[in-house]
Amino acid sequence: MIIKNYNDFVEALLDAGFSMGGGNSEGIYAIIPWGWNEIAPYETPIRWHTDDPDTDPWEWRMRVLDERSDIAYGKLFFKKSGYITKDWYPYFLVARREDMSFEETYADGTICHFAKRIYEVVRLNGTLPLHAIKELGGFSKEDKSAFDRALTELQMKMFLTMCGRKQKVSQKGENYGWSSTVFCTTERFFGDDVFDEASKIGKDEAFEKIKEQILMLNPSAQEKKIKKFISG
Repeated sequence: MIIKNYNDFVEALLDAGFSMGGGNSEGIYAIIPWGWNEIAPYETPIRWHTDDPDTDPWEWRMRVLDERSDIAYGKLFFKKSGYITKDWYPYFLVARREDMSFEETYADGTICHFAKRIYEVVRLNGTLPLHAIKELGGFSKEDKSAFDRALTELQMKMFLTMCGRKQKVSQKGENYGWSSTVFCTTERFFGDDVFDEASKIGKDEAFEKIKEQILMLNPSAQEKKIKKFISG
């Protein structure tokens, strides 16, 4: 399918179930197989960073969050951006989290303390823009590298997800500056039904289901890359 606009992209994504966000640099699958400044392999009006909501893939990541309730976007694959549809989200939940809560995962030692601080701030406030997470969590400029790694970790383990964008507000109540990405827990984003569905799926079943779909989308995908794509 040749992707010429946002609607084409959404149709292809719902059919595929998941996709890398900015090109297929890891050799798995991307609906837009080129990224950033790469030249498209076929004639298309799609251009990155034009601010055109219909033909700029950079705008699509927020459009799916603003306009739909069945597509998640975030740093999901190889610590890079990607999309997962609601139908496929339960399989990735099982592959990444099994049936463990955040508290169990943290107690198991697979979540860092910075990630715990971020998660608790977001969980207690429902939804929070990035600048507010830093402020309420007491993170300093010196914490930037550790903060960024922890936030990516929480997305990769599917405890937090992006859910929109928001500008800062001045004391006069006026918006200013660049928009800041908003985060929420995955439970808040998708609701109980996705987690109920995940509870019916075994880890081996989830892995094989995703692998089968990857190979249908890209028969030449390498086994090592497939495992990392699925497991995070």
